[in-house]
Amino acid sequence: MTVFLDALREARSRKILAVGIVVSLLFIALFWLAYSIGFSRLETDNPQDRAIAATAMTVLGLYAVQFLAAFLAILLSTGAIAAEVDSGRALSILARPVPRWSWLVQRTAAFGSLVVAYVVVMVIAVLTIAAGIGGFSALDPGRAIALLIAEVVFLIAAGVCLSTRLSAIAAGVVVVVAYGLAWLAGIIEFVAATLDNQSLERVGIAISLVIPSDALWRSASYYLQSPALLAAGDFGLPFASTDPPSGWLVLWGLVYIALLAAAAIWSFRRRDL
Repeated sequence: MTVFLDALREARSRKILAVGIVVSLLFIALFWLAYSIGFSRLETDNPQDRAIAATAMTVLGLYAVQFLAAFLAILLSTGAIAAEVDSGRALSILARPVPRWSWLVQRTAAFGSLVVAYVVVMVIAVLTIAAGIGGFSALDPGRAIALLIAEVVFLIAAGVCLSTRLSAIAAGVVVVVAYGLAWLAGIIEFVAATLDNQSLERVGIAISLVIPSDALWRSASYYLQSPALLAAGDFGLPFASTDPPSGWLVLWGLVYIALLAAAAIWSFRRRDL
């Protein structure tokens, strides 16, 4: 428990929490302003057109939220172990009777809890604004939040795992590049589906299986859209999915997280401090 609290204090001392709060408040204010202006200038009373506008703006806002959450997860996780080892603080702490795996798990849980709380608060804030201004109602916000949490937990697990062997900067670069490749895979799948190109689609799916962060976002995005538009089937966004998520994909994402966690513990137990 002491390690957990120390990690939270460390995040606060590094100004990560303060900067995150300020940036998030600015984002929420800008989203509210853009949503208000967008709806005030809609020149149609057609319910479906208004639903399309509400869905597009809401999903786009939440797309930005998952980007912010992803980079917060990468920033916290890639320095979780490497920074402590490089500074020598890990050696002084682990000289006491503290198991390495326990120290690693508690630090990961501390930073993970911050990112999870961030996701929950930001998604609720965006959906509340969308409901209040545009009358928007998502298909299943609870499942969407759970899948977004799975996405950021995957990034945290990957960052911590790499942090046990690489420097904080090197680990951060690797995870950011991997996150970018996953995003590109999602775009490839969308283009392939539009062009009915199965070969291209298989390339995107293969990358998504190796790096499932964007696939988890797209799974969440299905539940963040309007039920009426999903039922109509004539509306789609390049950064969201109109198909229900595959249970096997979600299961693979959870198994992947467990494998990364086990690899991080194994790697850190064998690292020279």
